[in-house]
Parts: sequence; C-alpha cells; structure tokens
Amino acid sequence: MNWETIPAERVAEGIERQMVVGEKLMICRLKIQPRVVTAVHTHEHEQVTMVERGRVLYIVDGVERICSAGDVLHFPPHLPHGATMLDEEVVLVDVFTPRREDFLQR
Repeated sequence: MNWETIPAERVAEGIERQMVVGEKLMICRLKIQPRVVTAVHTHEHEQVTMVERGRVLYIVDGVERICSAGDVLHFPPHLPHGATMLDEEVVLVDVFTPRREDFLQR
C-alpha cells in the first residue's frame, strides 16, 4: 500500500486521518493543521506515535515535551496524553493495539 492511495477522512476541524486496519492492530496517519489542540485523554490501547513532519508540544502524564520529525513516542494503556500542534502542518503516524474499534464505528 501507499498512503497516497488510502482515503482520508476529516475527523475534526483541522484533522484528516487515513487508516490501515489489521486483525489486532491499526495504523493511522494524521495530517493536522497548525495550532490544533488534542485534549489530554486516556484509552485502553497501547500506542506508538511517530512524528513524520512538523513540531508538536506533547503533554504526557503531566510533563511537556516538544517533538519533531523523527521522534517516536510510546504510550502504554491508560497513560494521560494530549498534544498541541505548533506553527506548521503536522503529520503523525499512530499505531494502536488492539485496534481502535471507536475509530471504525465513525
């Protein structure tokens, strides 16, 4: 597969998501406009996030950290995390296991 061939859906103002779904995991590629904020949240899924492009201010378990292209983050289940996109479009690749059934029900 190539990301260029996978349809994107608008999931919120300033956020587009593409998904590849397996039996027990999923990978999501998100294009997020500058200054979009994703609220601090938790979920039961283990998550790995790779920053493909742009700069993001993450809040992970109350600690702030700026991440940029090439950085990889690991979020164990139930770890509070959120993000603020900084001054340019951000592209993130998220891997979840188990897959996010809530994303599939949209």
